[in-house]
Amino acid sequence: MSNLNLTLKIWRQRNPKDNGKLVTYNVKNISEHASFLEMLDILNEDLIKKGDNPVAFAHDCREGICGSCGCYINGRAHGPASGTATCQLHMRTFRDGDTITIEPWRAKAFPVIKDLVVDRSAFDRILQKGGYVSVNTGAAPDANEIPIAKPIADEAFTGAACIGCGACVAACPNASAMLFTAAKISQLALLPQGKPERYERVEDMIAQMEHEGFGNCTNIGACSLECPKEIGQNHIARLNREYILAKAFNPPKSTEVEAV
Repeated sequence: MSNLNLTLKIWRQRNPKDNGKLVTYNVKNISEHASFLEMLDILNEDLIKKGDNPVAFAHDCREGICGSCGCYINGRAHGPASGTATCQLHMRTFRDGDTITIEPWRAKAFPVIKDLVVDRSAFDRILQKGGYVSVNTGAAPDANEIPIAKPIADEAFTGAACIGCGACVAACPNASAMLFTAAKISQLALLPQGKPERYERVEDMIAQMEHEGFGNCTNIGACSLECPKEIGQNHIARLNREYILAKAFNPPKSTEVEAV
């Protein structure tokens, strides 16, 4: 087992009003088997011992499930490994003597709270506008009561795999949230339980997405490339079809959006 000595350039920002800057740190004897977040833990332990403020970074499950750990690593969302969240990235991906630049997501809709932590509540407000099924179904139905073809179920599960980390927004030059919104709309559009509210769902969620200040999708593809769950752009195509159908067949109405 080999250990790594690394130079870290980390974005430090005390609060949303602070300008922030990159600060250089050196860490030594980092195990190649340590995760990226464990490496930051070691750095923070050293900073605390020295009486300095630790680096604030978001994390929870550390298993690639919760989506809270996202940050920009050497110019890529979640770092150099594909299909991997930041918490799943291991230090064996890097080499001894490397310089690693670590920054928060950069998007108007994701304001920096402190250091590497950003406010992703814009995603929550998009979901609140329709990312659910509101029909009262009573007790849980039998699993086989509503037959669903396996290819459709698999495709719906692919959309449901989105963990809302925000890598798609951070990777997109337009800071678009289309892949996130599409995954949440697509998973329900494919299933019979989501059909009754399909038109209201897509109109309301897109209206909220635009209200939050996310950019437009121009089919660059960086979102799917950097998505830790490797969700494809076919879901964006499905969102567009759902939106066209909603405009064609759903009576016009006043769409309200959640205040930021």
